[in-house]
Amino acid sequence: MLVFIGLYRLAESHQRQEIVANLMHVSRMLHEGKMTSVLPPEGQAWHIQVVDNSGRVLAATPDLRGLPPMARFVPSEKAVVAFQRVCSPPGFPDRCPDVVALRVYRPEGDYTMYGVGEPIPWYVNPVLFLLVGSACLALTGATAVGTHRLVRWALAPVENVCLELAEITVSDLSRRVPVSARHDEIGALAVTVNQTLDRLQQAVEQQRRFASDAGHDLRSPITAMRTQVEEALLHPEDADWVKIAEALVSSLDRLQAIVTDLLVLAKLDAGEKISRSYINLAELVRTEVGRRPRRRRVVLHLRPGVVVSGDRLQLLRLLTNLLDNAERHATSTVTVIVERHSATAELQVIDDGEGIPPDKRELVFQRFTRLPSGREKDIQGTGLGLAIARDIAQHHDGTLDIEDSPVGTRFVLRLPLLTGP
Repeated sequence: MLVFIGLYRLAESHQRQEIVANLMHVSRMLHEGKMTSVLPPEGQAWHIQVVDNSGRVLAATPDLRGLPPMARFVPSEKAVVAFQRVCSPPGFPDRCPDVVALRVYRPEGDYTMYGVGEPIPWYVNPVLFLLVGSACLALTGATAVGTHRLVRWALAPVENVCLELAEITVSDLSRRVPVSARHDEIGALAVTVNQTLDRLQQAVEQQRRFASDAGHDLRSPITAMRTQVEEALLHPEDADWVKIAEALVSSLDRLQAIVTDLLVLAKLDAGEKISRSYINLAELVRTEVGRRPRRRRVVLHLRPGVVVSGDRLQLLRLLTNLLDNAERHATSTVTVIVERHSATAELQVIDDGEGIPPDKRELVFQRFTRLPSGREKDIQGTGLGLAIARDIAQHHDGTLDIEDSPVGTRFVLRLPLLTGP
């Protein structure tokens, strides 16, 4: 359509130029004295009138002979030619042609020549319409086919990704989507999807191990209690029910500890929003150490003014877990250090025990993981304390790691330090 609009305007401009040329020809005839009342037509497309300054028609082409002037407008004083659309002029009923007016200077008064051309259809010319229309249809069809093929070629990797994702199930998370050889956005999408699947597989495997370990740790005290009760029921008159009750209470304490730790981990995994407040680490450590029954000597090196933002109960749980672990493995002394380094608050809990080998330092932070030395020293442990401690540190935008120490094990907690008033 835009092509035809442009061609129409071009044809219209060309027609005006030809009308002006015919009017100039009649003007030359007038100056040479050769003009008659009936103008010889230069072609069927042109309709011309010559009007004097009083509005009288002096000459016209045969089709306009005897008719009043087709228009009343005249070019301005500074112009020779003017154009105006006139509706239903004499000789052109129910039409609105573009009329061209040409001023001719005469001693007795200026003449005005009016010229009109045959109307140009919007398609300009039937043959041109067929040619341009056919070319546009052919170009549109070629563009559509090319675009369709290009889009199919570009989206083929996406279709492969969708098909592969549709076949991946929870029972088989080892499959990965194909990565396109082209280094484009679709290739980056496939890489991102595979990375997401890697994380999903790790999370599912972790949940499976967690469920298996939790089931095993929960089953052990339940089995022990069942065995004790069944043996007592076989010979109820010989059973020491007080001793059995004490054993059952011990097993129930272990069950309660496991369930409590599982609930804490569930809240941490769910990303439960923590209630933050300003916490002075030195005061937190001094208060907790002061209220605990001491199984080992505790040495404190606490720098005042080390303040962090966090949940007091969660940080207290973290500190308690570290102190419990240190007292369990220490030979005689546990050392607690609070200090600051640049924009970081640092809490160290050090025991003088046998220490943890470097290759096992990350293993102890896994859930339900207990090294043989830990099982020997505390059979009631759940294997969740250090995992909970690290999760709490991460929820406070901090880290908890085991670092080198001259003797024993050194746990280092680092949290963002609050500065200012």
